[in-house]
Amino acid sequence: MKELVCIICPRGCLLKISESNNVTGNFCLRGKEYALKEMTNPERTLTSFIEVSNRKNTVVSIKTSKPIPKNKMFKVMNILKEKSVIAPIKNGEILINNILNMGINIVSTKEIKYFLKS
Repeated sequence: MKELVCIICPRGCLLKISESNNVTGNFCLRGKEYALKEMTNPERTLTSFIEVSNRKNTVVSIKTSKPIPKNKMFKVMNILKEKSVIAPIKNGEILINNILNMGINIVSTKEIKYFLKS
């Protein structure tokens, strides 16, 4: 039997998952769904940064538009470390479309202006 704490809401239910994927300890259906997903195909939202090539020592923070399979995290990170973008960048701008053909985009979470404020 596996145990994990549900992170869907602040309640933090202690979930127990049997070998036959029976879930107990959940207060709501979302906890059961979370446990089953976590046991079969865990996903995470990836946050990181990409270098801004036309601004010295500048990076833009990014995130995935949807959670990605946990087993793809390192492949995505390897792609990100090889990429750079050019300012100006808008908050929410798609910087990489359909990464690894998963239907998931890499989106900026910060605005980067072309010129530095003086």
